[in-house]
Amino acid sequence: MAGCLVLVVGPSGAGKDTLLRLARAALADDPRYVFPRRLVTRPPSADEDNDEIDEAAFTEGCAAGRFTLSWRAHGLGYALPEAVGRRVADGHVVVCNVSRRVVARARAACPRVSVVEITAPAEILARRIAARGRAQDGDLAARLAREGGVTADLTILNTGSAEAAAGRLVAHLRAF
Repeated sequence: MAGCLVLVVGPSGAGKDTLLRLARAALADDPRYVFPRRLVTRPPSADEDNDEIDEAAFTEGCAAGRFTLSWRAHGLGYALPEAVGRRVADGHVVVCNVSRRVVARARAACPRVSVVEITAPAEILARRIAARGRAQDGDLAARLAREGGVTADLTILNTGSAEAAAGRLVAHLRAF
């Protein structure tokens, strides 16, 4: 059975983490699906369930090739643990929230990649980001001005109920 690395991408405020939480709950009884936590150079929050890594460990891990993928965005370091690549190789469907900037690199490195773009209109994104109240989110206008630039296998316009949007994500994942 071939594994797949599913990259969930989209602008800040699109609801990626919410949809991932709902999909993880819907697929909890099937061990084929894995939803690893990202390593981020900031503490976890109610909006993002990540594992914290300090800047020195992030830099060292990047230099030593200890991550499946790593990138910088919004002044922070992000990485997928090395185990992510092993889980895909072992036949799992591994679902990760990543930056759009690493999609091409992932497609070049992994034999089977699917990209799911989650998005919403700019006014909804702005409202959701402002509601977080996280100073570390940085400049709202700069976040909203970032361009997508990826070709997605599935695009979810997340403007209705989170449950409906998550249902589309789960249906996509079950196709693997």
